[in-house]
Amino acid sequence: MNYRTCEVLRGVAIIGIFLHNYCHWLGPIVKENEYTYSQHHVDVLQQVLAAPDGQLPLHLVSFFGHYGVPLFLFLSAYGLVCKYERSGGPLPGTWRFVRYHFLKLFKMMVVGFVSFTVIDAITPGRWHYTVTQVVAQMAMVNNLLPDPDRQIWPGPYWFFGLMLQLYIVYRVALCRRSWRVTVIGMAVCVGIQLLLDCDGDAINRYRYNFMGGMLPFGLGLLYARYGERWRGRIGGSVWLWTVVSTVAVYVLSLHPVAWTFAPIAVCVAGVSGVKALTSVSWAGGLTSALQWMGDISAALFVCHPILRKVFIPISRQGDVYTGLLLYIIASVCVAWLFREVMKKIPNPRP
Repeated sequence: MNYRTCEVLRGVAIIGIFLHNYCHWLGPIVKENEYTYSQHHVDVLQQVLAAPDGQLPLHLVSFFGHYGVPLFLFLSAYGLVCKYERSGGPLPGTWRFVRYHFLKLFKMMVVGFVSFTVIDAITPGRWHYTVTQVVAQMAMVNNLLPDPDRQIWPGPYWFFGLMLQLYIVYRVALCRRSWRVTVIGMAVCVGIQLLLDCDGDAINRYRYNFMGGMLPFGLGLLYARYGERWRGRIGGSVWLWTVVSTVAVYVLSLHPVAWTFAPIAVCVAGVSGVKALTSVSWAGGLTSALQWMGDISAALFVCHPILRKVFIPISRQGDVYTGLLLYIIASVCVAWLFREVMKKIPNPRP
Protein backbone atom coordinates (compact mmCIF):
# COMPACT_ATOMS: atom_id res chain seq x y z
CA MET A 1 0.00 0.00 0.00
CA ASN A 2 1.20 3.50 -0.73
CA TYR A 3 0.85 6.54 1.54
CA ARG A 4 -2.45 7.64 0.00
CA THR A 5 -4.04 4.22 0.43
CA CYS A 6 -2.99 4.12 4.08
CA GLU A 7 -4.40 7.59 4.76
CA VAL A 8 -7.72 6.73 3.07
CA LEU A 9 -7.97 3.54 5.14
CA ARG A 10 -7.14 5.53 8.27
CA GLY A 11 -9.94 7.93 7.33
CA VAL A 12 -12.40 5.04 7.05
CA ALA A 13 -11.28 3.73 10.44
CA ILE A 14 -11.64 7.03 12.29
CA ILE A 15 -15.08 7.70 10.79
CA GLY A 16 -16.27 4.36 12.07
CA ILE A 17 -14.80 4.95 15.52
CA PHE A 18 -15.95 8.49 16.20
CA LEU A 19 -19.49 7.86 14.89
CA HIS A 20 -19.73 4.59 16.83
CA ASN A 21 -18.62 6.29 20.05
CA TYR A 22 -21.55 8.68 19.73
CA CYS A 23 -24.29 6.35 18.52
CA HIS A 24 -23.75 3.60 21.07
CA TRP A 25 -24.40 6.09 23.86
CA LEU A 26 -28.01 6.48 22.69
CA GLY A 27 -30.36 4.29 24.72
CA PRO A 28 -32.60 2.72 22.02
CA ILE A 29 -29.71 2.04 19.64
CA VAL A 30 -28.33 -1.50 19.34
CA LYS A 31 -25.07 -2.00 21.21
CA GLU A 32 -21.82 -3.49 19.92
CA ASN A 33 -19.88 -6.63 20.79
CA GLU A 34 -16.42 -5.13 21.24
CA TYR A 35 -14.80 -6.51 24.39
CA THR A 36 -17.39 -9.21 25.04
CA TYR A 37 -19.95 -11.06 22.95
CA SER A 38 -23.62 -10.69 23.87
CA GLN A 39 -26.16 -12.75 21.93
CA HIS A 40 -28.79 -10.21 22.94
CA HIS A 41 -27.00 -7.49 20.98
CA VAL A 42 -26.94 -9.73 17.89
CA ASP A 43 -30.64 -10.55 18.28
CA VAL A 44 -31.54 -6.86 18.51
CA LEU A 45 -29.44 -6.13 15.41
CA GLN A 46 -31.29 -8.79 13.43
CA GLN A 47 -34.60 -7.41 14.63
CA VAL A 48 -33.84 -3.90 13.39
CA LEU A 49 -32.56 -5.28 10.08
CA ALA A 50 -35.81 -7.24 9.65
CA ALA A 51 -37.89 -4.13 10.36
CA PRO A 52 -35.70 -1.11 9.48
CA ASP A 53 -36.68 2.40 10.47
CA GLY A 54 -35.19 5.87 10.28
CA GLN A 55 -32.58 5.01 12.88
CA LEU A 56 -31.10 2.09 10.93
CA PRO A 57 -27.87 4.01 10.07
CA LEU A 58 -27.35 4.66 13.78
CA HIS A 59 -27.85 0.98 14.60
CA LEU A 60 -25.33 -0.11 11.96
CA VAL A 61 -22.70 2.41 13.00
CA SER A 62 -23.17 1.58 16.67
CA PHE A 63 -22.82 -2.17 16.11
CA PHE A 64 -20.06 -2.22 13.48
CA GLY A 65 -18.21 1.10 13.92
CA HIS A 66 -15.84 -0.21 16.58
CA TYR A 67 -14.19 -2.33 13.88
CA GLY A 68 -12.25 0.81 13.04
CA VAL A 69 -9.96 -0.20 15.94
CA PRO A 70 -8.65 -3.36 14.19
CA LEU A 71 -8.01 -1.23 11.10
CA PHE A 72 -5.89 1.17 13.17
CA LEU A 73 -3.96 -1.74 14.69
CA PHE A 74 -3.40 -3.19 11.21
CA LEU A 75 -2.13 0.15 9.92
CA SER A 76 0.10 0.71 12.95
CA ALA A 77 1.79 -2.65 12.42
CA TYR A 78 2.13 -1.96 8.71
CA GLY A 79 3.81 1.35 9.46
CA LEU A 80 6.24 -0.21 11.92
CA VAL A 81 7.45 -2.69 9.31
CA CYS A 82 7.89 0.10 6.75
CA LYS A 83 9.88 2.19 9.22
CA TYR A 84 12.02 -0.37 11.03
CA GLU A 85 12.31 -3.39 8.74
CA ARG A 86 12.27 -2.30 5.11
CA SER A 87 15.02 0.27 5.56
CA GLY A 88 17.49 -2.26 6.91
CA GLY A 89 19.09 0.40 9.08
CA PRO A 90 20.16 0.01 12.72
CA LEU A 91 17.36 -0.79 15.12
CA PRO A 92 17.07 1.42 18.22
CA GLY A 93 17.43 -0.27 21.58
CA THR A 94 14.34 -1.40 23.43
CA TRP A 95 14.29 1.47 25.94
CA ARG A 96 14.92 4.10 23.28
CA PHE A 97 12.24 2.57 21.03
CA VAL A 98 9.61 2.39 23.76
CA ARG A 99 10.44 5.87 25.06
CA TYR A 100 10.07 7.38 21.58
CA HIS A 101 6.68 5.78 20.95
CA PHE A 102 5.45 6.56 24.45
CA LEU A 103 6.22 10.23 23.92
CA LYS A 104 4.49 10.20 20.52
CA LEU A 105 1.36 8.77 22.10
CA PHE A 106 1.64 11.10 25.11
CA LYS A 107 1.86 14.12 22.83
CA MET A 108 -1.54 13.23 21.37
CA MET A 109 -3.18 11.99 24.53
CA VAL A 110 -2.30 14.80 26.91
CA VAL A 111 -3.82 17.53 24.70
CA GLY A 112 -7.12 15.69 24.53
CA PHE A 113 -7.15 14.46 28.14
CA VAL A 114 -6.53 17.89 29.66
CA SER A 115 -9.18 19.45 27.41
CA PHE A 116 -11.64 16.70 28.23
CA THR A 117 -11.21 16.99 32.00
CA VAL A 118 -11.97 20.72 31.80
CA ILE A 119 -15.17 20.18 29.77
CA ASP A 120 -16.13 17.20 31.90
CA ALA A 121 -15.83 19.26 35.08
CA ILE A 122 -18.23 21.97 33.87
CA THR A 123 -20.88 19.78 32.21
CA PRO A 124 -23.51 17.54 33.84
CA GLY A 125 -22.45 14.01 34.70
CA ARG A 126 -18.96 14.90 35.88
CA TRP A 127 -16.67 11.92 36.40
CA HIS A 128 -15.09 11.63 39.85
CA TYR A 129 -11.47 10.79 39.10
CA THR A 130 -9.24 9.04 41.59
CA VAL A 131 -5.51 9.68 41.77
CA THR A 132 -4.90 6.15 40.49
CA GLN A 133 -7.06 6.71 37.43
CA VAL A 134 -5.35 9.97 36.52
CA VAL A 135 -1.85 8.60 37.00
CA ALA A 136 -2.71 5.41 35.10
CA GLN A 137 -4.07 7.43 32.17
CA MET A 138 -1.03 9.68 32.03
CA ALA A 139 1.24 6.63 32.14
CA MET A 140 -1.03 4.79 29.68
CA VAL A 141 -1.32 1.72 31.88
CA ASN A 142 -5.02 2.09 32.73
CA ASN A 143 -5.83 -1.05 30.71
CA LEU A 144 -4.18 -3.02 33.51
CA LEU A 145 -6.55 -1.76 36.21
CA PRO A 146 -9.31 -4.12 37.38
CA ASP A 147 -12.74 -3.57 35.82
CA PRO A 148 -11.45 -1.26 33.04
CA ASP A 149 -15.00 -0.32 31.96
CA ARG A 150 -15.29 1.71 35.15
CA GLN A 151 -11.69 2.92 35.36
CA ILE A 152 -11.05 4.60 31.99
CA TRP A 153 -12.67 7.96 31.26
CA PRO A 154 -13.07 9.01 28.52
CA GLY A 155 -13.58 5.45 27.34
CA PRO A 156 -11.84 5.66 23.92
CA TYR A 157 -8.55 6.50 25.63
CA TRP A 158 -8.04 2.82 26.43
CA PHE A 159 -6.49 2.70 22.95
CA PHE A 160 -3.35 4.53 24.09
CA GLY A 161 -2.53 1.83 26.63
CA LEU A 162 -3.24 -0.85 24.04
CA MET A 163 -0.88 0.71 21.51
CA LEU A 164 1.89 1.15 24.07
CA GLN A 165 1.66 -2.53 24.92
CA LEU A 166 1.78 -3.53 21.26
CA TYR A 167 4.81 -1.32 20.64
CA ILE A 168 6.61 -3.13 23.45
CA VAL A 169 5.57 -6.55 22.12
CA TYR A 170 6.72 -5.57 18.64
CA ARG A 171 10.15 -4.40 19.74
CA VAL A 172 10.80 -7.25 22.17
CA ALA A 173 9.35 -10.21 20.28
CA LEU A 174 8.32 -9.48 16.70
CA CYS A 175 10.60 -6.94 15.04
CA ARG A 176 12.76 -8.51 12.32
CA ARG A 177 11.81 -11.98 13.49
CA SER A 178 10.54 -14.94 11.46
CA TRP A 179 6.90 -14.90 10.38
CA ARG A 180 6.48 -17.97 12.56
CA VAL A 181 6.93 -15.90 15.72
CA THR A 182 4.11 -13.57 14.67
CA VAL A 183 1.81 -16.41 13.72
CA ILE A 184 2.48 -18.25 16.97
CA GLY A 185 1.78 -15.09 18.96
CA MET A 186 -1.50 -14.56 17.12
CA ALA A 187 -2.51 -18.21 17.58
CA VAL A 188 -1.73 -18.21 21.31
CA CYS A 189 -3.68 -15.00 21.96
CA VAL A 190 -6.67 -16.18 19.93
CA GLY A 191 -6.53 -19.65 21.49
CA ILE A 192 -6.66 -18.27 25.03
CA GLN A 193 -9.56 -16.00 24.10
CA LEU A 194 -11.53 -18.99 22.79
CA LEU A 195 -11.16 -20.66 26.19
CA LEU A 196 -12.78 -17.72 28.00
CA ASP A 197 -16.47 -17.11 28.57
CA CYS A 198 -17.46 -14.86 25.66
CA ASP A 199 -19.53 -12.58 27.92
CA GLY A 200 -17.52 -12.73 31.14
CA ASP A 201 -15.29 -10.36 33.09
CA ALA A 202 -12.14 -12.27 32.14
CA ILE A 203 -12.53 -11.82 28.37
CA ASN A 204 -13.52 -8.20 28.88
CA ARG A 205 -10.25 -7.44 30.65
CA TYR A 206 -8.33 -9.69 28.24
CA ARG A 207 -9.51 -7.78 25.17
CA TYR A 208 -8.68 -4.43 26.74
CA ASN A 209 -5.02 -5.41 26.51
CA PHE A 210 -2.61 -6.35 23.72
CA MET A 211 -3.83 -9.96 23.57
CA GLY A 212 -7.19 -8.81 22.21
CA GLY A 213 -5.52 -6.77 19.45
CA MET A 214 -2.84 -9.24 18.48
CA LEU A 215 -4.80 -10.73 15.57
CA PRO A 216 -5.18 -7.55 13.45
CA PHE A 217 -1.79 -6.26 14.58
CA GLY A 218 -0.12 -9.48 13.46
CA LEU A 219 -1.99 -9.35 10.16
CA GLY A 220 -0.60 -5.87 9.57
CA LEU A 221 2.95 -7.11 10.16
CA LEU A 222 2.51 -10.07 7.83
CA TYR A 223 0.81 -8.01 5.13
CA ALA A 224 3.59 -5.43 5.18
CA ARG A 225 6.18 -8.17 4.77
CA TYR A 226 4.43 -10.53 2.36
CA GLY A 227 1.31 -8.73 1.10
CA GLU A 228 2.36 -8.29 -2.50
CA ARG A 229 3.42 -11.93 -2.69
CA TRP A 230 0.02 -13.04 -1.32
CA ARG A 231 -1.79 -10.81 -3.76
CA GLY A 232 0.05 -12.28 -6.72
CA ARG A 233 -0.74 -15.84 -5.67
CA ILE A 234 -4.36 -15.37 -4.63
CA GLY A 235 -5.46 -12.99 -7.37
CA GLY A 236 -9.08 -11.93 -7.83
CA SER A 237 -10.77 -8.57 -8.25
CA VAL A 238 -10.49 -6.11 -5.38
CA TRP A 239 -14.19 -5.40 -5.83
CA LEU A 240 -15.01 -9.09 -5.37
CA TRP A 241 -12.79 -9.28 -2.28
CA THR A 242 -14.51 -6.17 -0.91
CA VAL A 243 -18.00 -7.64 -1.29
CA VAL A 244 -17.10 -11.09 0.04
CA SER A 245 -15.15 -9.81 3.04
CA THR A 246 -17.83 -7.24 3.92
CA VAL A 247 -20.44 -9.98 3.99
CA ALA A 248 -18.02 -12.05 6.07
CA VAL A 249 -17.78 -9.26 8.67
CA TYR A 250 -21.54 -9.47 9.18
CA VAL A 251 -21.68 -13.27 9.22
CA LEU A 252 -18.73 -13.68 11.58
CA SER A 253 -20.27 -11.15 13.98
CA LEU A 254 -23.28 -13.41 14.57
CA HIS A 255 -21.57 -16.28 16.42
CA PRO A 256 -19.49 -16.14 19.62
CA VAL A 257 -16.65 -18.26 18.18
CA ALA A 258 -16.64 -16.76 14.68
CA TRP A 259 -16.75 -13.28 16.25
CA THR A 260 -13.18 -13.80 17.42
CA PHE A 261 -12.03 -13.95 13.79
CA ALA A 262 -14.10 -11.02 12.50
CA PRO A 263 -11.05 -8.66 12.53
CA ILE A 264 -9.54 -10.72 9.70
CA ALA A 265 -12.54 -9.98 7.48
CA VAL A 266 -12.50 -6.35 8.64
CA CYS A 267 -8.88 -5.89 7.55
CA VAL A 268 -9.46 -7.62 4.21
CA ALA A 269 -12.57 -5.53 3.57
CA GLY A 270 -10.76 -2.33 4.51
CA VAL A 271 -7.68 -2.90 2.36
CA SER A 272 -9.53 -4.25 -0.67
CA GLY A 273 -12.28 -1.63 -0.41
CA VAL A 274 -9.84 1.26 -0.28
CA LYS A 275 -7.83 -0.18 -3.17
CA ALA A 276 -11.05 -0.52 -5.16
CA LEU A 277 -12.01 3.10 -4.49
CA THR A 278 -8.61 4.53 -5.31
CA SER A 279 -8.53 2.59 -8.58
CA VAL A 280 -11.51 4.40 -10.15
CA SER A 281 -11.64 8.02 -11.25
CA TRP A 282 -15.28 8.64 -10.29
CA ALA A 283 -14.44 8.13 -6.61
CA GLY A 284 -11.70 10.77 -6.61
CA GLY A 285 -13.66 13.25 -4.50
CA LEU A 286 -14.59 10.62 -1.96
CA THR A 287 -11.07 9.28 -1.61
CA SER A 288 -9.69 12.81 -1.25
CA ALA A 289 -12.15 13.48 1.57
CA LEU A 290 -11.25 10.20 3.25
CA GLN A 291 -7.56 10.96 2.88
CA TRP A 292 -8.06 14.31 4.59
CA MET A 293 -9.97 12.56 7.38
CA GLY A 294 -7.05 10.18 7.71
CA ASP A 295 -4.71 13.14 7.99
CA ILE A 296 -6.63 14.55 10.97
CA SER A 297 -7.45 11.11 12.43
CA ALA A 298 -5.11 11.38 15.44
CA ALA A 299 -6.52 14.75 16.44
CA LEU A 300 -10.09 13.59 15.79
CA PHE A 301 -9.55 10.57 17.98
CA VAL A 302 -8.39 12.61 20.96
CA CYS A 303 -11.01 15.35 20.65
CA HIS A 304 -14.21 13.51 19.78
CA PRO A 305 -14.99 12.40 23.37
CA ILE A 306 -14.99 16.09 24.35
CA LEU A 307 -17.58 17.00 21.74
CA ARG A 308 -19.63 13.90 22.48
CA LYS A 309 -20.03 15.03 26.08
CA VAL A 310 -21.31 18.41 24.85
CA PHE A 311 -23.75 17.31 22.13
CA ILE A 312 -25.08 13.93 23.30
CA PRO A 313 -27.83 15.56 25.45
CA ILE A 314 -29.40 16.98 22.27
CA SER A 315 -29.81 13.52 20.79
CA ARG A 316 -30.98 12.02 24.06
CA GLN A 317 -33.72 14.65 24.30
CA GLY A 318 -35.20 13.53 20.97
CA ASP A 319 -33.34 15.49 18.28
CA VAL A 320 -31.18 12.49 17.42
CA TYR A 321 -29.85 13.53 14.04
CA THR A 322 -29.54 17.20 14.98
CA GLY A 323 -27.22 16.30 17.84
CA LEU A 324 -25.28 13.89 15.63
CA LEU A 325 -24.83 16.47 12.86
CA LEU A 326 -23.62 19.13 15.29
CA TYR A 327 -21.27 16.59 16.84
CA ILE A 328 -19.80 15.70 13.44
CA ILE A 329 -19.29 19.32 12.39
CA ALA A 330 -17.80 20.37 15.72
CA SER A 331 -15.56 17.28 15.98
CA VAL A 332 -14.06 17.74 12.53
CA CYS A 333 -13.44 21.46 13.07
CA VAL A 334 -11.94 20.99 16.54
CA ALA A 335 -9.80 18.13 15.21
CA TRP A 336 -8.33 20.50 12.65
CA LEU A 337 -7.54 22.98 15.44
CA PHE A 338 -6.09 20.25 17.66
CA ARG A 339 -3.85 19.10 14.84
CA GLU A 340 -2.43 22.60 14.55
CA VAL A 341 -1.85 22.72 18.32
CA MET A 342 -0.12 19.34 18.34
CA LYS A 343 2.17 20.52 15.55
CA LYS A 344 3.51 23.13 17.96
CA ILE A 345 4.58 20.47 20.46
CA PRO A 346 8.12 19.29 19.66
CA ASN A 347 8.38 15.76 18.34
CA PRO A 348 10.40 13.30 20.44
CA ARG A 349 13.80 12.31 19.13
CA PRO A 350 13.97 8.76 17.72
